[in-house]
Amino acid sequence: MGKPALFLDRDGVINVDTDYLYRIEEFEFIDGIFELCAAYQARGFLIVVVTNQSGIARGRYSEADFDHLTKWMVGEFGKRGVRIAGVYYCPHHPEVTGACTCRKPEPGMLLQAAEELGIDLGRSVMVGDKERDIVAAHRAGVREAYLFDADAKHTEATRTIKSLRELL
Repeated sequence: MGKPALFLDRDGVINVDTDYLYRIEEFEFIDGIFELCAAYQARGFLIVVVTNQSGIARGRYSEADFDHLTKWMVGEFGKRGVRIAGVYYCPHHPEVTGACTCRKPEPGMLLQAAEELGIDLGRSVMVGDKERDIVAAHRAGVREAYLFDADAKHTEATRTIKSLRELL
């Protein structure tokens, strides 16, 4: 049996969502993200980021730009004692590159992480800010999924949350 994971969307869960974010100076962590990750890590969960990054396909920034920001972000978690086990991203957009199996709501990134990191998807948790995050989690076999969106009307999520601290 593998380890459970806390799957996190990036934009809107880890950081404030600004369109096509790739600059460190524009990156703002969301209140409670470090505490949430530390709490789940202490319970034996791997921390895994799964993020759609259509800005790459659209030419707004490069994969090198994304990698630079990601290394910095992972380092910021590390400074707070949180180890990010993996960052999985989809650089595609259907209107530019065509359909793929990794762009959420498809489950590809979660399934790849599970295979590479030995994750037990059935005992894992997803936190996302869009319904497509929840759908991807369920398609991958993750039963517990939280929608970080106070205004959501209809969702397949376990429940909606207004603050990441609700999951501590």
